[in-house]
Amino acid sequence: LTLPQFVQLMDNFVGEDISLPTVKRLAAFIKGEYKQTEEEKMKQLEKAHRMTQAAQRKQLLEALFEKWDSNACGSLDLEEVVAVLSTFKGLMGKEALVKAKEQLCSRYPHLSRVGKLSLKAFQTFLELIASKFTGNEDETIDNLVKFLTTSVEQSHTMSLQSSARKKWLQDIQKAAENSGTSMEPVYKAVIKALIQDMEAHGANKRISAYIALLEENRLSSEQGDAVLRYVACTADNAPHVLNQVLHRDMKGVSFAAIDQGKPIYVPRVQHHGNIHFWNPDHPVEKRKGSLLVLPLYDAHWRVFGILGLDTLQDQHQKSIFLTHEISFYEGVCHAFSKAYHHICMWENVLQVAVTALDWLYPRTPSIHAVTTYLVTPGKDKNYALCKVITTDNTGQKEIHSSPVVLLREENLLRDYLFKCTDSSEVTLISVYGEHHIAVPLHDLSKKTLGIFDISIGQHKKLPPQEQKDLQKMLKMAQAACSEILQRSLEETQPTQVLEAERVANVRHAGILFYRFMLQELRECL
Repeated sequence: LTLPQFVQLMDNFVGEDISLPTVKRLAAFIKGEYKQTEEEKMKQLEKAHRMTQAAQRKQLLEALFEKWDSNACGSLDLEEVVAVLSTFKGLMGKEALVKAKEQLCSRYPHLSRVGKLSLKAFQTFLELIASKFTGNEDETIDNLVKFLTTSVEQSHTMSLQSSARKKWLQDIQKAAENSGTSMEPVYKAVIKALIQDMEAHGANKRISAYIALLEENRLSSEQGDAVLRYVACTADNAPHVLNQVLHRDMKGVSFAAIDQGKPIYVPRVQHHGNIHFWNPDHPVEKRKGSLLVLPLYDAHWRVFGILGLDTLQDQHQKSIFLTHEISFYEGVCHAFSKAYHHICMWENVLQVAVTALDWLYPRTPSIHAVTTYLVTPGKDKNYALCKVITTDNTGQKEIHSSPVVLLREENLLRDYLFKCTDSSEVTLISVYGEHHIAVPLHDLSKKTLGIFDISIGQHKKLPPQEQKDLQKMLKMAQAACSEILQRSLEETQPTQVLEAERVANVRHAGILFYRFMLQELRECL
């Protein structure tokens, strides 16, 4: 138990009406009765040591990855890393490298196709190499990190450029974390990052940019099973591009970028012959410039859309995209993908909550209201609680499209919600005579992801059957949320084809709740 968890456990145990002398007697009793054998103490110390070592190793490898990923692409080229590592510890190092690479490609099948190492895959690769050597694995990891660190150096200018770019990419993630389930702030952050970079590092080229996502083609399947819908773009393109749909049988290189899973760069669009121009009024003689189309990958390295950039609005004769710019745009793609799927995950969790509450309400008439919160980053490394669903005593729900944000310092009467978040444990409390049960939803690391704040009015507890149904609902909701989070990991094999079909995903999230309910029922038969 952590300190907040122990305090919450004791708080729930003693209740609200207990006297101070009784609390003191309980504390004295626990101090006197709690015994820890030498073996238990050693196991606890060993566990703490392992956890500290793992955290330090993770921090070390993250810093190394960031140093190598100077353009903030979010991934490293596998063959480039292998080429550098092939000189580590001579022949023995080469043998270790070959074996580790085989195991890595077996664990991450996409590597043979795209050849890109994510942060997690990079960490796994180095750990696999270290495991092939005799001796202390931590020492080998340290030697590998030192070797790779000296293999990459940055100039001061490059370092400043990299820092600025990483800040802009972080702004994209912040937009996702603070926007509830709205994609608009994310789209704006992406366009802003592209324009800021062009102004700072792109010789003030005038660019147009747009994002298009894959959708299932339900209207004209003879034109292909998927289409690209343009969901965001720079302001000058909006009248001609926004909400347009590109089919496979239309001119363009976007579907080629999707099929190949690689960026497609057209330095002179006027000489290409297969470019789709959305603005029919743009004179043919002025259709000059460069075009770049980059695929958008999800965590499983499946393409779910494209990011496009062009310089058709730029009047300069040699308005081309440079290598360092293209690398940064790959980083923007990675940042957008993380942000997009973060919001998809929130939508899925909300759909699980809605489905769970729909199941619960007819069975628990003693519940007066349920308010659902999600945990989001707040000010100065603190967190905030976003009120996302309010349900009254009839089961009528209000889903807040603009979530109400609760900060700890401004909500003393709701401090029990923050205690529940800190401890990740159920919290029981009475506020002005109204009894509340605050129940956390956990993420995969057992930290609090969201909270059900359940009001049971004047009742100190629910009737036995209602309590049983509430516990069942909470168990199934947690199982469904864990499944959603598990699927977002790179190592988990996906079961869906079009990640960009968020509507289908949201519907599926609700079905997950009933799937776990049926599985438990089957086990009981």
